[in-house]
Amino acid sequence: MTIHWKYKAFQELTLEELYSIIKLRLEIFVVEQNCPYQDADDKDMKAHHLMGYTQSGVLVCYCRILPQGVSYAEVSIGRVVSSSLVRGSGVGKLLMTEALKMIEKQFGITTSVRISAQSYLIKFYESFGFKTTGKEYLEDDIPHTEMLLSKN
Repeated sequence: MTIHWKYKAFQELTLEELYSIIKLRLEIFVVEQNCPYQDADDKDMKAHHLMGYTQSGVLVCYCRILPQGVSYAEVSIGRVVSSSLVRGSGVGKLLMTEALKMIEKQFGITTSVRISAQSYLIKFYESFGFKTTGKEYLEDDIPHTEMLLSKN
């Protein structure tokens, strides 16, 4: 599947892009996962947003990249999501590969990355070199595990 990427700071997003991001995040995190939570956490304004679109212009995957000091001491990736339209097609792997490329380009090759992964996705993130830190916890009643991709 061919994905067209856009990578923008919050201030560069169009209203349509922001709406598509919010719609996809709510569709998956709130409705599909049946988890009412406060998605607007004031971090979006400090983030860069990686959006993956189909040929026809439908947003099917997304994540946000946060600089050091916003969520963690390291750069972090969050709100990683792929639409049910493309799940199982490898789009999630394309998204993470592209996110790590963008981090390297923006923050440098030696930048470590920390994530809060839904625990059932540990193996997925391990395939990119992330390692668990041993910190598992409930976030909005969903088991999460802190993971680190160390580049130092």
